[in-house]
Amino acid sequence: MTALGAVFRPQLPPEKLRDVARVAEAAGLEELWLWEDCFLESGIATASAALAWTERLRVGIGLLPVPLRNVAVTAMETATLDRLFPGRFTLTVGHGVQDWMGQVGARAESPVTLLREYLDALRALLRGERVTTDGRYVKLDDVALDWPPPAAPEVLAGVTGPRSLRLSGEAADGTLLTDANPPEGVRKARGLIDEGRVAAGRTDPHRVVVYLLTTTGPDAVARLKAEQAVAGTDKVPDLGVAGDAGTVAKAVQRLVDAGADTVILQPTGDEPDPEGFVRFVAEEVRPLVP
Repeated sequence: MTALGAVFRPQLPPEKLRDVARVAEAAGLEELWLWEDCFLESGIATASAALAWTERLRVGIGLLPVPLRNVAVTAMETATLDRLFPGRFTLTVGHGVQDWMGQVGARAESPVTLLREYLDALRALLRGERVTTDGRYVKLDDVALDWPPPAAPEVLAGVTGPRSLRLSGEAADGTLLTDANPPEGVRKARGLIDEGRVAAGRTDPHRVVVYLLTTTGPDAVARLKAEQAVAGTDKVPDLGVAGDAGTVAKAVQRLVDAGADTVILQPTGDEPDPEGFVRFVAEEVRPLVP
């Protein structure tokens, strides 16, 4: 079965999260995804709160920008959340928006090198290993978690370019793709990820999660077009979806057919009813997605 979820966007005030998370849980939503966008809201703080306010809801962060966070801190936070809420937290890390990284003095000269070193160290720490490494960016001296997860959780990489997609196949447990990927983009990304997996000799599962910009209601088409125009993606064919549950379910299926394992419906930044949106995903779209 295709996993389905929704995004709580950080354009909403943090105090709105409790209502949305509780409605998502009550409606039976499978996954609620959060963003750590500069300079809106923290990913770890919001994830821990959403997990604590619910009992069954899975919560994902897409993504934590690695230039901002020491890998040991990310490992500690991930291990803590995994032990507090077993099997309910999904971590994604990535380059971050380079302009934002520059604003805080954290921009890396080689983002791909940083992400490779970071993924290798982070996954080793979460496996309970003791790590010593002296990389270009990641430096650890005899570091091990005192409270590692009982079983290493998956670590996804949120990436876009060909080199980074291949790296995700080599060094991550899954890949998060943005809403700028139509079905053909997902198909190409999956091919690049698989190239990396073959190069690394990996045969374990690799989950591909895709955001799908989604609008519904009487002004759905106008809101979709307006957001895509701001993002500069309004000329990309087969991108995003506006319409009723049946129309959205068909768009989800096209992404699944192209290689997605999980589809996360992303509302527009001006979504007028965040609680209604998660109900729509859970109660109307979910029954139509096999």
